[in-house]
Amino acid sequence: MKQIPTTWKSFKQSWQWLFWAGPVLVVIGLSAGAVSGNWGSIPVGLTVAGIVLIGVWLLLQSQPGSGFWGRRSTQASTNALLSTLAVIVILGLINFLGVRYANQVDLTENQLYTLAPQSQGILRRLPQPVKVWVFMDPNSPNPNSGPTQALLDQYKRQSRQFNFEMVDPQAQPGLAQSFGIQDIGDVYIEAGQKRRFLQNLKSERLSEGRLTNAIEQITSDRQAKIYFLQGHGESSLDGGQRGLAQAKALLQEKNFISEPLNLVEQPAVPEDAAAVVVAGPKQALFDKEVRELSAYLQQGGSVLLMIDPNVDPKLEGLLKNWGVTLGNRIAINASAQQIAELGPTASVVNQYGDHPITKDFGNRYSIYPIARPIQTTPVSGVQETPLLVTSPQSWAESDLKNQNLEFNPERDRQGPLVLGVALSKAAQATGSAQASPSPSPSASPSVSSSASPSPSPSPTPTTEANKTLSESRLVVVGNSSFATDGLFGQQLNGDVFLNSVSWLSKRDDQVLSIRPKEDKNRRITMTAQQANLVGWLSLAVLPLLGFGTAGVMWWRRR
Repeated sequence: MKQIPTTWKSFKQSWQWLFWAGPVLVVIGLSAGAVSGNWGSIPVGLTVAGIVLIGVWLLLQSQPGSGFWGRRSTQASTNALLSTLAVIVILGLINFLGVRYANQVDLTENQLYTLAPQSQGILRRLPQPVKVWVFMDPNSPNPNSGPTQALLDQYKRQSRQFNFEMVDPQAQPGLAQSFGIQDIGDVYIEAGQKRRFLQNLKSERLSEGRLTNAIEQITSDRQAKIYFLQGHGESSLDGGQRGLAQAKALLQEKNFISEPLNLVEQPAVPEDAAAVVVAGPKQALFDKEVRELSAYLQQGGSVLLMIDPNVDPKLEGLLKNWGVTLGNRIAINASAQQIAELGPTASVVNQYGDHPITKDFGNRYSIYPIARPIQTTPVSGVQETPLLVTSPQSWAESDLKNQNLEFNPERDRQGPLVLGVALSKAAQATGSAQASPSPSPSASPSVSSSASPSPSPSPTPTTEANKTLSESRLVVVGNSSFATDGLFGQQLNGDVFLNSVSWLSKRDDQVLSIRPKEDKNRRITMTAQQANLVGWLSLAVLPLLGFGTAGVMWWRRR
């Protein structure tokens, strides 16, 4: 038998001990890279050094006379090692492909975890990156946090242009301050230079309809036009005393275009008007202007009236159809919530109606210096919601010349008073241009039952812009200075104005409407006896039956 040199044998024994350093270096290198997240020279160097040591040891084992590779145990171990490595590599590739090309199958009955086709189409056509910021601790106990994050995950899987981030305002106060976060749970959407507040998650979870509408609006180049009536001493769109420069700037951020409107020079309200604002006229409107505003409302238009006390704008004919009366009084604030520099004639409101305009206001304040109360009477087909309600300690003062403000139960009206109201009703089809046959009932948009039926199927004059719309909207506020420069940024004043314009423009309703998906209740209700029966069957009867069957089979084989 051939003798192996003693030097070679001692050399192999020394490398046999060095072999154990190989796996140790590989583990140290891989751990350092995984923990630090940085695969620099040190983690890679340690890993490569360990692999080299293992490789040298395997080569030494294959030298003549060792017989290592010829052993059956070595071959079996090598096959097992290669099989294990192959399984690990295959599983790694499957996980890599699963992460890179993630997909899911929605097996729920109502497709609860599948976005609507409208949402999927908008996400596929995104022209630029869109990001949603949720300012809430990801581990927050808020019940709306989890469903909102799950919905955002669905959007993210549909498009690489969409992303979102859950931000803890307390951990990142600088970022929260840059967004102007007022409360935990605020949600913002951002695309390019545009940024928009969506909602707060305290009251409700983020819905697919609201998020898809917001994406459509913030990425769209279409801008809604808001016309401000001029010519009667109304507040100007430019800066200065009683100016609306701040309101105009924030409307522009929300993708609105603000333009002046003179109905004396123009024959009618422009067809592209999303809403018309009458902000604090000092003189009466002409009859022609009132008629044009009334016609615009009948055709499905929207108007915001901000009328100060001691002014008669001659709008009785328009407001009568909506059941609104502008009282010739002033709201007096007799509560402890007074502003020293404005006095008791400034109404401080923290009670709001249940309406989309004031939905998220809570009990925060808005200020209305020298406001007139508004009275409403029910009108068939008109849906009316009070927006701004004063405290019970307020009253409507009838003697405007008396400097001693005292409540007179015989002449004054005790609060709470309504300073703002939102109204809506079904629109009417009108027009005066080219006649065309009226559409069949099946093709016409649905309207409420209070709308007047068509007198006959005879041709109805219509134009392309004078189509039957779903709803006419009107907001009346007994004060205009709350939206002017200086007061616009105070408390919720700006929110009242901007939300009113947004609701009147119907922009959220026009994009698309996605019905929320509700999970059907499939729970089984059992009596106490039925529950006990199921418990005994699962814990005792079935296990004993299984053991008994196994015992019988064992006995027969034996």
